[in-house]
Amino acid sequence: MNEMNFQLRTESGVRLYEQIYGHIKREINEGKLLAGEKLPSTRFLAEYLQVSRSTVDYAYAQLLSEGYIEARPCRGYFVCSAEGMFHLEETCGKEDPPMGRKNNDRSASAGASSCRQKSSGFPGAVIDFSPYDIDMSGFPFGVWRKITKNILSYANSELFTRGEPQGDYELRQTISRYLHSSRGVNCVPEQLIVGAGNDYLLMLLEKILGRHVRIAMENPTYIRSYRIFRSFAYDIVPVDMDGWGMAADRLEEKDVRVAYVMPSHQFPVGTVMPIGRRMELLKWADNGENRYLIEDDYDSEFRYHGKPVPALQASDKHGRVIYMGTFSKAIAPAIRVSFMVLPESLLEKYLRDCSFYSCTVSRIDQSILNEFIRDGYFERHLNKMRKLYRAKHTCLLENLQPLRDRFLLSGENAGLHLVLTSKEGTREQRLVERAAAEQVKVYGLSESMVERCTDSSTVLLGFGGLTEGQLREGAEALLRAWG
Repeated sequence: MNEMNFQLRTESGVRLYEQIYGHIKREINEGKLLAGEKLPSTRFLAEYLQVSRSTVDYAYAQLLSEGYIEARPCRGYFVCSAEGMFHLEETCGKEDPPMGRKNNDRSASAGASSCRQKSSGFPGAVIDFSPYDIDMSGFPFGVWRKITKNILSYANSELFTRGEPQGDYELRQTISRYLHSSRGVNCVPEQLIVGAGNDYLLMLLEKILGRHVRIAMENPTYIRSYRIFRSFAYDIVPVDMDGWGMAADRLEEKDVRVAYVMPSHQFPVGTVMPIGRRMELLKWADNGENRYLIEDDYDSEFRYHGKPVPALQASDKHGRVIYMGTFSKAIAPAIRVSFMVLPESLLEKYLRDCSFYSCTVSRIDQSILNEFIRDGYFERHLNKMRKLYRAKHTCLLENLQPLRDRFLLSGENAGLHLVLTSKEGTREQRLVERAAAEQVKVYGLSESMVERCTDSSTVLLGFGGLTEGQLREGAEALLRAWG
């Protein structure tokens, strides 16, 4: 491939790198760019389109993160091989759902976090690299107070009535619009259920899916969800991941009905599932009766290069994905507002069998959150937090550079933690103990394993709840412990 015959539109309002990204993505999806075909170099394409090279770099980086293309050292960029993934809708021979497509919290208490995160200069104190903590210093207390005051000042008796079981319609409408614009999720407000945390929504889902379901979970995984599923007496099948996440052929071998995945940023290893693997999972779900994928999209807002990777649900044509998300990471743990998007087939069952359950979120809290998102405060808050976390992310990476000769670092460029694996095979327990001797707390990967792993050499370093000064101090302590 020597050139790209398309016109960039400077007056369209769409950023130039997004136009390049969108054009190449369409060419691949439509089969006009074939697997293994080489793309033009960033320098050549920048000159050809008369744009800066960084603009093309951004477009290629987004395609790379989504798995549409791959970079081969000293050779350039090539279209990824994903046989049959672009014609899933035709090969499955099923109709689109009639419903139109119009439009955990993994955070610890901020108070407890602040008590832990004191300088190690104080006797007995530790620096806690918790992968669950977030930074509450950027929370817009003034805006939240103003919205709360206005809502309570002008509230009428209706606000204090029971409300709708799925959550107030206005909030569901606002969330559905936000999900479509930010994550590509195709849903209408009727498909959304709002609840106080993912725990409640998973318990509700158990009533919808039924008891004794055979469910596959990535290993390692978010262990809280594993414990909740186990409490349902579900038959849980751990599936080890390769470099791209859970493989569909493993699901066929395990004879499962449901698979729980985190494709946009897997916890804890940080894998971003490429488009080919996503399509394989969707095809697996389509090829069996009553098969579903539970997509936990817990921290998709925090990517530090390119735009957020579209949700798996955005590619679902036949109603096989149950999409779940939360505002605990993006806003605050105490907000306790999560949401679930049900495909039409399960929505019918919910309305028939479960709609008598009351919504577990206060209508006042729902009204506050609705206004916070609807009036643009949430987007501004996210932009602020991305900048804040990006600075912390960069700070930690820079201060960990001396460890790169002994550790493989992964999971960077997204989320609120990094993953370090000892190249020398030093056991996880030993790494944790050495860090503790320097008054630093790190987290072993085995804590997230469905089946305990005794030979793990991997630890997690969270940076969300620490200041840059604490990150530098913690990194220096780790150099002493592991250097």
